[in-house]
Amino acid sequence: MANSRKKGSMQTLGFRPLKGLVMLVAWVLFFLPPLASHAEEGESVSAPDAKVEVAPAAAEAEKPSRKTFDSLSRESATCVSCHIEDNRGLYQQWGRSKHYGANVGCYECHRAEEGDPDAFMHKKTLISTIVSPKDCGRCHEREAKEFSQSIHAKAGGIEGSESHTLAQVVQGMPDESMLVAAKQGCLQCHGSTIKVKSSGKLEAATWPNSGIGRINPDGSSGACTACHQRHEFSQVQARRPEACGKCHRGPAHPQNEIYAESKHGINFFSNAERMNLQSPKWVPGEDYDTGPTCASCHMSATVESPLTHDVSHRISWNLRAPISYKVGEGPVKTEASWKDNRKRMEAVCISCHTENIVKGFYQQFDNVVILYNTKFAQPAQELMDSLAKAGLRTPASFDDAIEWTWFEIWHQAGRRARQGASMQAPDYVQWQGFHDISRLFYTQLLPQAEALVAQARSAGKKEGADAVAKVIEGIRRRPEHAWSNGGQGEKQDKAAP
Repeated sequence: MANSRKKGSMQTLGFRPLKGLVMLVAWVLFFLPPLASHAEEGESVSAPDAKVEVAPAAAEAEKPSRKTFDSLSRESATCVSCHIEDNRGLYQQWGRSKHYGANVGCYECHRAEEGDPDAFMHKKTLISTIVSPKDCGRCHEREAKEFSQSIHAKAGGIEGSESHTLAQVVQGMPDESMLVAAKQGCLQCHGSTIKVKSSGKLEAATWPNSGIGRINPDGSSGACTACHQRHEFSQVQARRPEACGKCHRGPAHPQNEIYAESKHGINFFSNAERMNLQSPKWVPGEDYDTGPTCASCHMSATVESPLTHDVSHRISWNLRAPISYKVGEGPVKTEASWKDNRKRMEAVCISCHTENIVKGFYQQFDNVVILYNTKFAQPAQELMDSLAKAGLRTPASFDDAIEWTWFEIWHQAGRRARQGASMQAPDYVQWQGFHDISRLFYTQLLPQAEALVAQARSAGKKEGADAVAKVIEGIRRRPEHAWSNGGQGEKQDKAAP
């Protein structure tokens, strides 16, 4: 029956499976040396006669530092003998990979140890389905360590957050199996906590999942395949902006759309063939001078800095929080300094821009974040806190209309404005950002708070109502908000459209 199943599945692909031939191919792979020409770093395309002297940081990225094997292992050859029939697409992807050229096969990544919670016996070999960052770190030690220190590795820790409450409680069902808005939405990017059956197989409610902060059975956090898709694990693919677009898009985190709107995105998509994406070191100003992509700014090597898999390493502002703060100065103290991070990012910018351009950009960007914080986010947070303290809204999330309004201000429109400024996308700063922020703030948040004050007074809660009313009055009387009361507000540019 097993053979007839294999035969049928292969016939649908137009193949006539010959088990003997397949085994022969597998053993040829086992005994032959690697096809070096297939995976050599020399595949990269570089401009002839345009070689710039390589700086130490960039040169470090060129050094081969990976394990290679003289031949494919016996275990991997056995794996290939079946997968070449049953999962031909998987086999072809692996065949195009650098792993193939280095004789890194199925077993080298999927091998398990006795005692591993997700280990199971398959064809007399102990393996696990998930290849975690800890597994990848057996060969890619530096990359795994850097990744473990990044915000990506912590992305799975969203339990209890407002957005997770929205997906699990508001959009979910009491039955855990029906928390599909969270599991097929949030957790496909943030990462699920993988649960393992007693057999070592993975529970369908938590797997498949390639969320970048996935909590793995071996205790590690993350999924390298979030960026380096299996089973080709292409460096070229990971460097393209589309690789980030599965998660960094949409109304709450539209970095992909922002990038496409920006001059950087336009430049990349207009000149993608000139990006030299296959270059081993891929240094701006040396290997390419167009673009850049997400990886260029947040990860890749520069003349001064080495490549990093810590995407937090060049970030100076937290743009996700209700009120933005500079890295190292927020509610959670970190060893990272926003000044050091900014210097590292500026080193990327300087590859293509003058210092005046870079400094001017950062001043404009900082001012956008400061405007969002001081005019809208801080007063709104003060108002929401006063409502909770006075008992005019409940402790639960999303059961009061004003809570939806505040969520849309900071989690949706506020992020769009701040992130739009970070990548120079004017439509996201203005019409999808501050336009929506101000509309929600003036036409919903403040009127909703005033209505709650009126309801409280009608219910005899004078003390609480008076406390909140004082906060509202204080907000409305500020110079930047006085225009909404018919007063003299901020100076307006009469010539502006």
